[in-house]
Amino acid sequence: MGAKTPRREDARLLTGRARYVGNVRLPGAVHAYVVRSPVAHGRLLGCDAKAAWAVEGVLDVITPADAAGLRLACVHLAPDQRMSSYRALDDAIRYAGQPLAVVVARTPEAARDAADLVDLELDELPATVGIERALEDDAPLLYPDWGTNVLTDFTLGDADCAAAVEGAEHVVEMTFRMGRVSPHPMEPRGVVAAYADEELTVHISTQSPHHVREHLADAFGLSHDRVRVIGGDTGGGFGGKEHLYPDEALICLAAMRLGRPVSWTESPGDRLLATLPARAAVHRARLALDGAGRFTALQVDVLADLGAHPSNSGPSTAAVTATLLPGPYRFDQVAVRVRGVVTNTTPIGSYRGFGQPEGTLTRERLIDEAARRLGIDRIELRLRNLLEPDELPYTTRVYQRYDSGDYPRALRTLRHLVTPVEKDDGRRRGIGYSCHVESTGLGPSMGLKAMGILSGGYETAILRMEQDASVVVSSGVAAIGQGIETALAQLAADRVGVPIDRVRVVLGDTAATPYSGVGSIASRALAVGGGALTQAAARLRDKLVALAAHRLEAAPADLEIADGAVRVKGDPQASVTLRELATSAWRGWDLPEGVSPGLEERVSYDPAGYTYAYGAHAAAVAVDPETGAVEVERYWVVNDAGVLVNPAVVEGQIQGGVAQGIGEALTEEIVYTADGQPITDYLLPTTREIPDIQVVMLETPSPITPGGMKGVGEAGTIGPPAAIANAVADALPEIAGKITDVPLTPSSLWSLM
Repeated sequence: MGAKTPRREDARLLTGRARYVGNVRLPGAVHAYVVRSPVAHGRLLGCDAKAAWAVEGVLDVITPADAAGLRLACVHLAPDQRMSSYRALDDAIRYAGQPLAVVVARTPEAARDAADLVDLELDELPATVGIERALEDDAPLLYPDWGTNVLTDFTLGDADCAAAVEGAEHVVEMTFRMGRVSPHPMEPRGVVAAYADEELTVHISTQSPHHVREHLADAFGLSHDRVRVIGGDTGGGFGGKEHLYPDEALICLAAMRLGRPVSWTESPGDRLLATLPARAAVHRARLALDGAGRFTALQVDVLADLGAHPSNSGPSTAAVTATLLPGPYRFDQVAVRVRGVVTNTTPIGSYRGFGQPEGTLTRERLIDEAARRLGIDRIELRLRNLLEPDELPYTTRVYQRYDSGDYPRALRTLRHLVTPVEKDDGRRRGIGYSCHVESTGLGPSMGLKAMGILSGGYETAILRMEQDASVVVSSGVAAIGQGIETALAQLAADRVGVPIDRVRVVLGDTAATPYSGVGSIASRALAVGGGALTQAAARLRDKLVALAAHRLEAAPADLEIADGAVRVKGDPQASVTLRELATSAWRGWDLPEGVSPGLEERVSYDPAGYTYAYGAHAAAVAVDPETGAVEVERYWVVNDAGVLVNPAVVEGQIQGGVAQGIGEALTEEIVYTADGQPITDYLLPTTREIPDIQVVMLETPSPITPGGMKGVGEAGTIGPPAAIANAVADALPEIAGKITDVPLTPSSLWSLM
């Protein structure tokens, strides 16, 4: 625990031995290609596949009529949500890129060629693009029977917050927009499905194998024991692989129809059309302060663009925004209205940060603008309003109970790290700050039920010591590149008392791992999965000590585990090896009365609440006034994720998240034309755009998690859009009040200047 142990998974990931879906080769496998809609809104009047069937090697063509009953459920449901499931293959078209047919052939090339020959008869309708347009009275309706484009409309917080804002001494009112961004994992989405003996086996790149299994079983009317999902080494997820997609279900349908394995990998050109993007939000916000610069009220109207229909996660991203908008600060009153709106664009899904970067941008820009208008130092204004350690645990006005931490310490530590860049090159320079609280460790189960999430939030760990004293950990969380295999091995080795090279971790296969309702999402794999393992390891260790105490005729309190044996403290000669104990336990030999044979512990851990990590970010930028180009020259992070199992993994998580956050702040955005066509120039940051990122880690144990861990997977993405926007405003004070939207592309910033 706490050691910078090298990641054990890297040996195979870096030498071409990783278990990706693209590497799966099953005998007799054939290949699928998905035909997608070229228009954003309309009706599919006909789907003529005669020409496609004439291509040599074509085995099947699936059209909407062949999958009329195949529906996928929404797991996250908002209050009074108008829609809770959707067709996997629909003849009502609501976004460009929507699946309309699937072609299966003996080779990928034949499937692609045949797909081009499928004749689609389309009745195109006017498209609705953009939240504001969708709310206009004359906007085309995606679902005419609703009479509106609003899927859900609900409020959180204090009913009299508006009056408090109106009566405040100072009010800062601004509207913020965050562009639509796309997850870009190293491994694209992919499926290899096989159906034999009435059993469906699916190799898939996923963050949640059990979640996929139950949705496939329910969609096809199969009993859950007849569906096996194997995740392998998922090459990045970032939220985009946290559920089952319509095209993935269709590949399984193809395998069931043909009775032979079917393979499909998302093509690079389809990613921006088909893999669910995120963000795409508009916030109309007001921050109220008294004469001393104390925050009195925060009121925000959150408008969330949900795309063509609610995805698996539905409007929950906007709900998380609402619950985290207060951040680490003290407010007398908070009120948030959330409206989820459908538009003729790709449905919105999960992405790293899940609503928290949006809320942080709004809050932290409001604070900086308040400091500018009132003439108060922006760090001092934050310190006046940050919750103090002795106020925790603290329940916010929007129902979040922060567990532990020292928020002012993080900001003070950051202030001492920051050093301005001094160059005379004609560019304008500024430094920006942001603070946040990160909701981690998704759970507890009854809390998810109360929130309308149709899933459990617990995790189960199975920990077994074999006869040779090797240890096997089995967990339902998934490996998605985040280092969880190493972290769980460290936990088991440390808590049981065996060398880490004697620990094997089994993940990703529903036939070999315990059930996990949501898997590796929401910065929860270690906080919840590791919490279960910590408890299982304590039980296994206690049993080993009890067995040794019986053999050595000693009190358990006098024993310790060291060097592969249980021994009497201070008397290494009085010992019994772990191998001897394990062999006897599995044979049922020499057991104390009432102790059962074997050495296996199964523990389900349902957390009492969320854990709340937190951080403070700072960015130093240079702005070219001639072009509007922004360069991030330096970046600093102070983060507290509770007890650190592996600091090197944590630092890597934060640095990778910051890189994604810089992309969101400056270059990444999916833009649509008025008729719903995506403009597919999508500019990911490169090493040229990412500076050195200095990370300082604090450790405040969580009182909730066994072991004290909190999550860290999303921490890096939450702060950069706000910190960079604040830095640009600092560099350009004459237009600071107009710095409201990200990404801050050169053209958009040049136009503001």
